Amino acid sequence: MGGQITRCDFEWSYTAEPHATRRKEILAKYPEIKKLMGSDPIFKYQILLLMSLQLSLAYIMRDLSWTNLFIASYCLGAVATHGLIVGVHDISHNIAFGNGRPLLNRLFGILANLPTAIPSSIAFKKYHILHHRYMGVEEIDPDLPTKFEAWIFCNSIAKVMWVILQPFFYAIRPMVVNPLTPSGLEILNIVVQLAFDYLVVRFWGLKSLVFMAASTVLGTGLHPLAGHFIAEHYMFAEGCETYSYYGPGNWLTFNVGYHNEHHDFPSIPGSKLPLVKKIAAEYYDNLPYHTSWTKVIWDFITDPRIGPYARVKRAQTRKIK
Repeated sequence: MGGQITRCDFEWSYTAEPHATRRKEILAKYPEIKKLMGSDPIFKYQILLLMSLQLSLAYIMRDLSWTNLFIASYCLGAVATHGLIVGVHDISHNIAFGNGRPLLNRLFGILANLPTAIPSSIAFKKYHILHHRYMGVEEIDPDLPTKFEAWIFCNSIAKVMWVILQPFFYAIRPMVVNPLTPSGLEILNIVVQLAFDYLVVRFWGLKSLVFMAASTVLGTGLHPLAGHFIAEHYMFAEGCETYSYYGPGNWLTFNVGYHNEHHDFPSIPGSKLPLVKKIAAEYYDNLPYHTSWTKVIWDFITDPRIGPYARVKRAQTRKIK
């Protein structure tokens, strides 16, 4: 199972992140891609369907044993919740109602957040935009592991724990590395979520709420679908900082695996990202990519060359907006 990691520092890049350059080249060659940008009219109904599915499961869980509840959380609830989490990601890019209706997107994100039991939609939007604008920039990009993470999770056993604890690092890391003042919408997100959680306990019981929360935590840790968190930007090939995944997991996650395509064109809905790859095939076919998120997790844990240090960093060159 591998052992002590062999990397002792991050991979430093002294060039600009690749996505802006590639986007400019692709649009110059294939201007028709601009027509793919905008909202996806079906997307919001898919989110509502996932919400209905997860809430129905939560209602059923009220009478299950605790053992069966946690098994169901991992095997069933985590799948629906992961779809909602990725959906909230897409909503942060205004995919639900388009760039012209930002407030409606934010409110819909709060709604989609409810079955996950944990308020995150508005805060995620705030920090995720920094990830896109300042990818790899230390203390600005919230997706980068801290030096503490890289130092302490330094062997295969420790990396197992890091994978399990991923949801906690994603939640806490931005507030530690780059704390930002909560907005009014962020406070609204918290208040609405807590009120909803209270109503779930009041009318369905504690087990229903625990099921929703467990689905979120288990589904973003050591879970096959959560492999995309590692697959997207951890350096499996020397110097390559973003990877796409082309496999069946995309059917359950709004094509989040098309990650190079997404970073190149964040305003294009996930449903249309395969078309981007098809149109501009010469830009994507020769890039390293993944075919299994489960294998990504296995390789991350067992390969001594890969760990929290296996990320590309760069100095800040753009003014923070």
